[in-house]
Amino acid sequence: MSNNYENLDVWRRSIKLASLIYVVSKKFPPEELYGLSSQIRRAVVSVSSNIAEGSARGSKKDFIRFVSMALGSLSEVESQICVAYELHYLSESDFKKVSNELKEVGNLLGGFRKYLHSTV
Repeated sequence: MSNNYENLDVWRRSIKLASLIYVVSKKFPPEELYGLSSQIRRAVVSVSSNIAEGSARGSKKDFIRFVSMALGSLSEVESQICVAYELHYLSESDFKKVSNELKEVGNLLGGFRKYLHSTV
């Protein structure tokens, strides 16, 4: 398996999601710098990182495992966004924007994992 993760729509979309999370998390209160803000940023970066690492592993079985981990990280981000919204760290507009992007990336990741399973 070649290391062409940069060509994957799901990877590019996860990078855009990470950028969006960094923008909205800048609005969190300063006391969250090493708390929720840091945690959500690590989780969202993990999505694209797991896709990249999985593509470099050399086997579809490993790639599927890393795509599954990316889905887990995405769920973590989703939960953390809900917490941030409940704490009023996010506007409704930002919450909807992030939620829509999370859904899109989740659909892409789920479809990609299904595709990889079909080619094993």
